[in-house]
Amino acid sequence: MTYTAKDIAKMIKGTVEGDENALIWKPCKIEEVDEGGITFLANPKYTHYIYERKATAVIVRRDFVPEKPIDATLIRVDNPYLCVAKLLHIFNKASQPPKGVSWRCKIGRKSKHGKGCYIGEFAFIGRNVTIGDNCKIYPQVFIGDNCTIGDNATIYPGVKIYHDCKIGNNCTFHAGVVIGSDGFGFAPSQDGSYSKIDQIGNVIVEDDVEIGANTCVDRATMGSTIIRKGAKIDNLCQVAHNVVIGSNTVMASQSAVAGSGKVGEGCVIAGQVGIVGHIEVGDHVTIAAQSGVTHNVKSNSTILGSPAFEANKQKKIYVHERHLDDYVKRIEALEKKVNGESGNI
Repeated sequence: MTYTAKDIAKMIKGTVEGDENALIWKPCKIEEVDEGGITFLANPKYTHYIYERKATAVIVRRDFVPEKPIDATLIRVDNPYLCVAKLLHIFNKASQPPKGVSWRCKIGRKSKHGKGCYIGEFAFIGRNVTIGDNCKIYPQVFIGDNCTIGDNATIYPGVKIYHDCKIGNNCTFHAGVVIGSDGFGFAPSQDGSYSKIDQIGNVIVEDDVEIGANTCVDRATMGSTIIRKGAKIDNLCQVAHNVVIGSNTVMASQSAVAGSGKVGEGCVIAGQVGIVGHIEVGDHVTIAAQSGVTHNVKSNSTILGSPAFEANKQKKIYVHERHLDDYVKRIEALEKKVNGESGNI
């Protein structure tokens, strides 16, 4: 799809400076952009590329002041990074798969789908499933009995959604996501063996949720595991049974929340974070990478470390840890001095 600079400026509410009729057909990284490409400048350390590369157009902040002449057309906006997200969405929509239902898919009895859906080859949809309008179900997706999926869902190849799960509008599940697998529930016996606890709940995923590749969200033992509206979960994460992830919380790769953990809204969970079960993390909490969260966390906190606690205190401890060898030598020297002065050996 080809756009003019004027077209793109209108879509992202920007102001054109230069040739408004310049033709653009691809978004590019700033260090690789060439003719026909549009890129953006959000980080000052990449500024030199705006003069070196032959971009057709560059999205910049409204207050950007060039240090030397630029051949590219500039599109000035308030927030270049956010505008690029909108721009990529525009280009992505222009290359969506065809609509229609493949004759090679399997749709069970009493199941139905809305208008404008795409259901690819070898997708399996169980009985009594309801799928909304404009959904894209890619090849080899499995959707179990009695599931509900809202409008505008995008479900990529190999996703598995077990029975009885409920998915909201505008959700995206990337390849290999598993929704509704059994929670890790086993009762220890006196002989040391474990008896499985049946997991008879489900998973509820609210509107505008995106879940990355190979992430697993377990069904509840009873009740529901819930991913609230607008949450974004990266690849290779684990959400255990009866967990609740709050609205607009983001969770980076290889992080996990154990059973019955509760995470509030607007939280930022960095990579490789572990949150133990049966605790509550408040709203707008930031958890640094590789932290181990073992206790309740109050809202508006920033924590790090394992076990994790208040970030400023933990940073001071890290500084002291780097100097432990010096501290030991100083203490040993003081001990020798004290012992020598007192006549002790």
